[in-house]
Amino acid sequence: MKFVATLRFIWVRPTLRGITGPLQSRSFQPDFVPKDPEAKLKRYKYPPFYYPYGLRSPPSDRIIQLAEQIAALPTEERIQIGPTLRERLRHPKMQPISVEGMDLGNQGGAGMGSTKMEEKKAEKTAFDVKLEKFDAAAKIKVIKEVRAFTSLGLKEAKDLVENVPVLIKQGVTNDEANNIIEKIKAAGGAAVME
Repeated sequence: MKFVATLRFIWVRPTLRGITGPLQSRSFQPDFVPKDPEAKLKRYKYPPFYYPYGLRSPPSDRIIQLAEQIAALPTEERIQIGPTLRERLRHPKMQPISVEGMDLGNQGGAGMGSTKMEEKKAEKTAFDVKLEKFDAAAKIKVIKEVRAFTSLGLKEAKDLVENVPVLIKQGVTNDEANNIIEKIKAAGGAAVME
């Protein structure tokens, strides 16, 4: 009897697998219906104008007559229509925007922009230090000073010093450039600020 129950249990399992098998394989198939190759394309009718707030009714005859009368007015009178309507409808007057303290670039006028550029050229803030010459006896001291403020290796600093005249520091402030020149002078070299 136990054998028959076990046998019945075994026979039930394959039928469940038969049911679940095809369902799993169907889940990988596309869910859409293929397009009919002989079907014609649908043509949609678009409105001639796009109105974001819905369709507007055409203007009335009175509005059209008013627009024609305004268009027939001379230019001087047409200019007066806007301010007159603003007063009549009690719209607030448009205030000019203050541009004080704003950088408008070249919009401030040609003369104003050129004076600012001249001032910037006159006030130089970045300087270059150039090594002009050095004593042959003080070559090692000059190389040590160059290494101190350029963070170069020994070989690079030696090659730099041997190729005089050469720029040794670029884009430094006035005080820093004077400090470098004094140190090189104390070591036995001659440097200038450009």
